[in-house]
Amino acid sequence: MVGNPMRAAVIRSQQVTGLSSELIAELMAEIGPLWHERHQAALASRPRQRAVGAGVKHKLVFVDRLLATLVHLRHGVTHDVLACWFGVDRSTITRAIGEVRPLLAQRGCTIAPGLRLRTLAEVIDHLSENEKTGIIDGTEIRVRRPAAGRKDRDKFISGKNKQNAVKSMVFTDADGCLLYCSPAEPASCADITHARKLGLVRVLSGGPVVEILADAGYQGLGAQTGGRVVTPPHRKFKKNAPDWYEKIHKQRRKAHSSRRIRVEHGIAHLKNWQALTRHHGRREHMSDIIQAVAALLSHQQSVTLTTDEQV
Repeated sequence: MVGNPMRAAVIRSQQVTGLSSELIAELMAEIGPLWHERHQAALASRPRQRAVGAGVKHKLVFVDRLLATLVHLRHGVTHDVLACWFGVDRSTITRAIGEVRPLLAQRGCTIAPGLRLRTLAEVIDHLSENEKTGIIDGTEIRVRRPAAGRKDRDKFISGKNKQNAVKSMVFTDADGCLLYCSPAEPASCADITHARKLGLVRVLSGGPVVEILADAGYQGLGAQTGGRVVTPPHRKFKKNAPDWYEKIHKQRRKAHSSRRIRVEHGIAHLKNWQALTRHHGRREHMSDIIQAVAALLSHQQSVTLTTDEQV
């Protein structure tokens, strides 16, 4: 267990945790009771020879569990290093991160104080109410290759990068603020197929009239959503195109990409957290990891925007 002076220094240093001390305090107040409730329920759910709460107390208190999870997500620090730092066994760190990370992922993306978006339907309603444009794009995260002989081993191979990866769909507004990150899918799934699996077509069809910008990987969704999904213009001339058409086509594609570039900035902020640059752990954990990071970043963005508005 780290001492109180060191713990306070870690909380104050945004370079270590990636978050401000005020946001860490909010997370402790919000996630702490949920973790304690789950922990007590797990203790009471099995036959016991002693009362709940008896025995040796935790060496790793909740604030240290939260800090270990944040440092692991931000810098990709291994569990062995964190165990040495906090003075506990490696299995204790692994268990602590496995308990805290899902709680962070369930928070959803924070848009404003007290307002969070957890589903695509909530995102579309938010964009419609505020008359904003949304932007979607897929991002891939490299993962370890499945063992030889394992069923469906090839489904993680990305057709674009030719590497083993998982894919997630990122949803931002026109300013690049994160609104939603989907659960991870094997990278062999096409962007448009992933969007359909998530129910984007169902949510948009007959729903609020909003504009959703997307790249060429989502071409075809526009016709299925009544024109709500806007993709780059099709090329009508495949060969021997007139010079005037080439010029107009290039201008239209550039205008579209200049509006859509904000989602790339949002993805770049996500990838600043080392846990999303390349994952060496279990592929099953990637959904929790990317949604946890998105929830933390969106909360930080909302706090920054609120502070700027007050100034």
